[in-house]
Amino acid sequence: MAKTKEPVTAAVRLLRQAEVPFSGFCYAYTGGGTAEVAQALGVDEHLVVKTLIMENEQQQPLIMLMHGDREVATGALARQIGAKRVQPCAPQIADKHSGYQVGGTSPFATRHTMPVYCERSILQLEQLYINGGKRGYILRLRSADLNRLLSPQPVDAVRTYAQITSMC
Repeated sequence: MAKTKEPVTAAVRLLRQAEVPFSGFCYAYTGGGTAEVAQALGVDEHLVVKTLIMENEQQQPLIMLMHGDREVATGALARQIGAKRVQPCAPQIADKHSGYQVGGTSPFATRHTMPVYCERSILQLEQLYINGGKRGYILRLRSADLNRLLSPQPVDAVRTYAQITSMC
């Protein structure tokens, strides 16, 4: 069986330059998000970190890293970063800011420098899985290396069950 050739993305180049040990995994991307990744790799979805390109009320972009099995409480995030409001960017706008396609967005080596925020508990994981800069390509690395390269500001912005049910 032929080995699948792994992509060399801007994220991969940055990790190699920084001498960060990582493993890359290709999977059949169908747009199923972090659940699809977790199933394809046989890992807990909590370990799969999604990279979200968001913007504040002044349309200034930011990166938010969240566990795959959790949602961002945008109001809580806004309060913690001193913004009036935070919302996800439209996909085309997110692509322009990051230089990656939505579904393949990596927080590493983005086109434009943006502040990076991270759900606090992600930094407590031993290792995590995060997009490698191409749809269908995931990287496994230590959270300590993610922290060292990105220096994300830790936040507590998980949407709770009470917040979700009050929306119904």
